[in-house]
Amino acid sequence: MTVADYLKIGASDDDFEHTPAERAALEAAFARQRTSALSPERAKAELAAPMQAHRDAAAVSGKFPVVIYAPSFSAWAFENADLCEYLASQGYVVIASPSLGQAQRGMTTDLEGVEAQAGDIEFLIGYAHGLSQADTNRLAVIGYSWGGLANVLAAAKDSRIDALVALDGSVRYWPQLLKQAAYATQARATAPLLFIAARPREIEDLSEGRNEVTSPLNHMKYADIYRVTLAPMVHENFSVMFGQRLLGDNRYSDYDKDELSTATAWMETYVRRFLDAYLKGDAASRAFLDLPAAKSGAPAHLLITRVTHSQGAPPTRAAFAAELARQGFGKASSVYQDFKAREPDFTLSDDELVSWGYQRMGDGDIGAAVALLRLGTEIHADSWNAFDSLGEAYAKNGDKALAIAAYRQSLVLNPKNTNGVEQLMALGVQP
Repeated sequence: MTVADYLKIGASDDDFEHTPAERAALEAAFARQRTSALSPERAKAELAAPMQAHRDAAAVSGKFPVVIYAPSFSAWAFENADLCEYLASQGYVVIASPSLGQAQRGMTTDLEGVEAQAGDIEFLIGYAHGLSQADTNRLAVIGYSWGGLANVLAAAKDSRIDALVALDGSVRYWPQLLKQAAYATQARATAPLLFIAARPREIEDLSEGRNEVTSPLNHMKYADIYRVTLAPMVHENFSVMFGQRLLGDNRYSDYDKDELSTATAWMETYVRRFLDAYLKGDAASRAFLDLPAAKSGAPAHLLITRVTHSQGAPPTRAAFAAELARQGFGKASSVYQDFKAREPDFTLSDDELVSWGYQRMGDGDIGAAVALLRLGTEIHADSWNAFDSLGEAYAKNGDKALAIAAYRQSLVLNPKNTNGVEQLMALGVQP
């Protein structure tokens, strides 16, 4: 394979109805456009440059971990073909698709756009299940730039994703979109993450409001986070195809092509080590990730590292239920406060607690039902239904006075609650 072979894919990556002649013309035009910043001599050499992949190579038997690659904003699936080839050579099945918008070829800078790409990631995971050599029980998603936000959203929805790599990912630069995705809670951000960053911008170049408080990386408490910052790299360099191979001569600034190649080699080293650690269970790679930069073997001053490890299992509904099973339902309120202190976003909905309470009542565990429904009134003090349900639990438990008080509070919140009126009369009191 050559660079030109990969570029041909971009000529019609969302339109497959062209004749061979039309396709050839589109491919030639696309190649000219993507090399227009280069001299004719360099353009010819770059397009003819051999890659490492071989077309129709013989398959190796066995099953291998899967890596999905999510490209940058509106970019093509092959933008990091070098990295994808390298990982394939190291025993990974690598799959990629272009970054497409929800209703058009171009991506859009909104939640709909990034969720469209997250949906494509989920589609490719499903596709991988049909590949005989793909071990989909070991799966990671690499995202560059915009793809490094889409993969985080995909992982928040899909527990099949075991690890994430962000190449200067937009999860750092578009935190507002992460907030708009209500499902992308800290409790769901549990997949280990390798974030390889460009060299820091000067403070004068930072967007307004971008700081350590707004960065989602500082709030991911329930995942192992590895940060590697590469001094030679600016954002565009993380696309090796377009940010290095086909980068115009006037786009190189403080570091030349050879220095960028060295940085890229270390980027690939960290990506492979990270995947080997979390998808292959390689202890040596796990130890390598924890090394300080000075002991990594990298050239001096090339990179800096920072590692934070998970603070443990996140507070979730399942974890809450397990803790109540351990401590007893009578501790529901205190356990909830402990979970809330650990994770301010943790909550239990009114409907969830009412349903859970009635389930316990149906099982004959009235004490547990009372504890759960009482917690519901503490969390949702404005819910007439929570107090109405608590009244029923108290009545079944023989706590008449408490049942009356709960039903009366339900009527305060909703005077039209006819069930509350009927139950108070059944208890022998006036509403």
